[in-house]
Amino acid sequence: MAIPESDLDPFDASYFEDPYPAQDALREAGPVVHLSRHGIYAAARFAEVKAILEDWATFSSARGVGIQDFHRERPARLPSLVLETDPPLHDRTRSVLAKVLSPAAIRALKEPFTEAAEALAEELLDRREFDAIPDLAEAYPLRVFPDAMGMPPENRHHLLPYGDLVFNSFGPKNPFLEAAVARSGPAIEWVQAQSQRTALADRGFGADIHAIAETGVLTEEEAPQVVRSVLTAGVDTTVSGIGAAVWALARFPDQWDALHAEPGLARVAFDEAIRFETPVQTFFRTTTRDAELGGEVIPTDSKVLMFLGAANRDPRKWPNPDRFDIHRRPAGHVGYGSGIHACVGMALARLEGECILAALAKRVRRLEITAQPKRRYNNTLRGLASLPIRLHPA
Repeated sequence: MAIPESDLDPFDASYFEDPYPAQDALREAGPVVHLSRHGIYAAARFAEVKAILEDWATFSSARGVGIQDFHRERPARLPSLVLETDPPLHDRTRSVLAKVLSPAAIRALKEPFTEAAEALAEELLDRREFDAIPDLAEAYPLRVFPDAMGMPPENRHHLLPYGDLVFNSFGPKNPFLEAAVARSGPAIEWVQAQSQRTALADRGFGADIHAIAETGVLTEEEAPQVVRSVLTAGVDTTVSGIGAAVWALARFPDQWDALHAEPGLARVAFDEAIRFETPVQTFFRTTTRDAELGGEVIPTDSKVLMFLGAANRDPRKWPNPDRFDIHRRPAGHVGYGSGIHACVGMALARLEGECILAALAKRVRRLEITAQPKRRYNNTLRGLASLPIRLHPA
């Protein structure tokens, strides 16, 4: 049987506003669907997305995790040494980050991250009303993550337009990418400068990456690229995750009640928000050979779009998938990827989400949305631009 066709444009504003009907249709159409508008293949079911993620030899990242095929055209941007490499180069760069972002290193951040979360929660409680995206979801990661990297306090806001540009660049050349380019301003040059050893403090993840590079594991040119990859992935995704968690908890008041009663559920609540909203909605792979997937065959040299968000709401995997439930066991979702390219910083993101949600849960009886939220449009990330909130103290 022929692979079914769809004229869906997954990089369109109407899709971004409400992607779920289209995702349902893709899952029901079959294990593989051909998206005729972009000439690419797509998988939206959990089993097939998981299979793609865990077979790097067949579904390559080295040809770009965006829509552009690096073997067919010159990359429009510098490829990531972490996201867009396959073994053996991937193993070398991944081993550096595994050492830098070790479980011991993450545990050492628990106290300062908790203190920062408690302080921000007190500030927000004093204000009662605020926009949960700039004042919470963006403010908290910009306080703690650059500190962990060893970055100076000045101009950290540049990390947001830079990340927005990079994640938009994984999609096609469309108005969202053009707007991101226009917004990036001095951010690109600033991030490049901050990735150099001389710009970083003597202690922090950035200095650790450069120190390991000095042993010969990375070249002098590669070390700043690895730092830049961490800076790219370390803010926008967490911002979207925290925003998703607050939005979901405000819309499901029974779940906030459960978290308020038991703040120790904060980490699970954050992980369920990652499953439920999935900040990184899509990533691409490229087939290195004819690839069998779900009984279908995708030709060699084909771009394949993984709908991570659709996989995380696949009823074949998750009971009642469209319900946000912090008592669910969301372990195994693909919001952080899977296989050798799984997000190396997921423990750091989970720590940030856990700390800020727990700090709020201890102090707040109810979250109230006071105005219509506004969506942020991005070719890869799902998130909000504005979420007006009122806190009702415990």
